[in-house]
Amino acid sequence: MERKDFYYDLPQELIAQDPLADRASSRLMVLDKTTGGIEHKSFRDIVQYLRRGDCLVLNNTKVIPARLLGSKEDTNAGIEVLLLKRREKDIWETLVKPGKKARPGTRLSFGDGLLHGEVLDVVEEGNRLIHFEYEGIFEEVLDRLGQMPLPPYITHPLKDKNRYQTVYAKHEGSAAAPTAGLHFTQELLSQIEAMGVTIAKVTLHVGLGTFRPVKVENILEHHMHAEYYQIEGTEADKINAAKSGGGRVICVGTTSCRTLESAADKDGKVRECSGWTEIFIYPGYSFRVMDGLITNFHLPESTLLMLVSALAGRERVLSAYEEAVKEKYRFFSFGDAMYIG
Repeated sequence: MERKDFYYDLPQELIAQDPLADRASSRLMVLDKTTGGIEHKSFRDIVQYLRRGDCLVLNNTKVIPARLLGSKEDTNAGIEVLLLKRREKDIWETLVKPGKKARPGTRLSFGDGLLHGEVLDVVEEGNRLIHFEYEGIFEEVLDRLGQMPLPPYITHPLKDKNRYQTVYAKHEGSAAAPTAGLHFTQELLSQIEAMGVTIAKVTLHVGLGTFRPVKVENILEHHMHAEYYQIEGTEADKINAAKSGGGRVICVGTTSCRTLESAADKDGKVRECSGWTEIFIYPGYSFRVMDGLITNFHLPESTLLMLVSALAGRERVLSAYEEAVKEKYRFFSFGDAMYIG
């Protein structure tokens, strides 16, 4: 299976640059994973495809303002640091630009000295370990100085940080938003619960590895980066109860899907657990838990597009994407949604 098998042509103007004023007013493409049939709806119409006894699974991770703009203390040269993963209390694995200026021992300053850092080491893929020094609480300093780490294809500045958070975001730790959840409002979630649909929440802290391009021709040679996940017992019980009661498990986003599929045993039972997952889902994968998926439109040749293709079939998915381009859907993080069921 080759990377080029998951290519499609996308006009630049269809990449959404800004979130809609009303989260739930985005468009919704509905794809029948069995027949390939397509319907065009509004996201609020998602209630038509959910039924009593189903379980809707949300990823309640919270994006941290992980992009820091600062300078080297010795030369005052500008530098950009992106927080990827907390290794210890004040030591983070980071992506630094330009990396050549960040050798071990380099001292960095951010926000006129509110935050200092020292490069400790160079690790996998050129990432830097940085030890941070500050007064007070790190999260408060970061909230004051940091910017939301928007994907590189979004060039417009984000006016409101909260628009790159889901309305149910709770546990801080993501370097990117679980974007399928951006379409939900509290009102829509309340309406779904009132229908008799159970809502379960899991946590997967999204790392940039999710968005790193597949560089190998043979996709089986691609290595996924590890991401931390956690499922509490009460939420696992909700998911298992839906399955045993004949309901469907509908995941909101590929991150919720990868969390469940990582945590499930061979019989599809989910248990309370936490850990790191490197699961890579591509066509041929047999889903243990997930029955349906609410997701956004993904980049060509990406692991996310491969996951979607595993659920609905590569040809059906690429045909749906071709239709989305023709109908001028909005793509990627701030774009429109797809329901596959």
